[in-house]
Amino acid sequence: MKAAPFAYVRPSSLADAIAELAGTSGGGKVIAGGQSLAPVLAMRLARPDTLVDINSIEKLDELTRSEEHLHIGATVRQRRVERDPLSASVPLLRLALPWVGHRELRSRGTVCGSLAHADPSAELPAVACCLDAELTLTGPNGPRQVPARKFYSGAMTTALGPEEILTAVRLPVATADEGFGFAEIARRHGDFALAGVATRVRLRGGRPEATMTAFGVSDKAITRDVSEQLTAAVTGMGDAPADRLGEQLSAVVEEMVDTDGDAHASRDYRRRLLRTLAARELSKAYKRARKNSGEVSA
Repeated sequence: MKAAPFAYVRPSSLADAIAELAGTSGGGKVIAGGQSLAPVLAMRLARPDTLVDINSIEKLDELTRSEEHLHIGATVRQRRVERDPLSASVPLLRLALPWVGHRELRSRGTVCGSLAHADPSAELPAVACCLDAELTLTGPNGPRQVPARKFYSGAMTTALGPEEILTAVRLPVATADEGFGFAEIARRHGDFALAGVATRVRLRGGRPEATMTAFGVSDKAITRDVSEQLTAAVTGMGDAPADRLGEQLSAVVEEMVDTDGDAHASRDYRRRLLRTLAARELSKAYKRARKNSGEVSA
């Protein structure tokens, strides 16, 4: 199929881009990489009046690191982040990016574009929620900061206003007492995940603080604090056995998976997938945190 007719503009400044969106009365769409938007247009699932191309806007392609955050601008390609040494400061992002589509798609697709698209089976929204990243939304009244966990309200539904642009995301730099895990199951590599999980473990005073974010199992990425479950699994053990973790996580997984079954997987099957993946990746994250903090030798 072909997209419905639309106007195309390529402003050279952020102010002009926002003005273009404001002039469409809600009928405009921002395009950067287009890897999510182009298929939607081709299937006529979206019919914007105007596409606002932001690729010529200065400073939206910045990839920088401060002491506490990795800053990724709106036009920074996923492949660039995947290969840039700066992204090593956010290990969970590095673990997740190879799972995003295919290399060719990542060469054009942007990190912020995936975040704004808000597909419930996408990897990068789950990473942002697990890390409690901060998104910068810029509109006629200037920029505002929104935590990733409050940005998503449902499938393809976010806090982004019709006259706003997601101009950047800030991800926290990992500390020496943290470990991470990431995995998903799909029919083929590059397909949407049947179930996936991102995990983060931080060791504070000998007691682990653990977060896990599931995707592909609800209408948005779902984040839960699983510190209590991890603590129960490791009590009396030097390690975090995946089988014990699976038992501890059963009730959490049961609640997190609320999507109906489809032609690819039933709800119960997704629950089994998520329980296995979560236990395995939480165990890995705990081991990595202990290694990074010096509790165990390499």
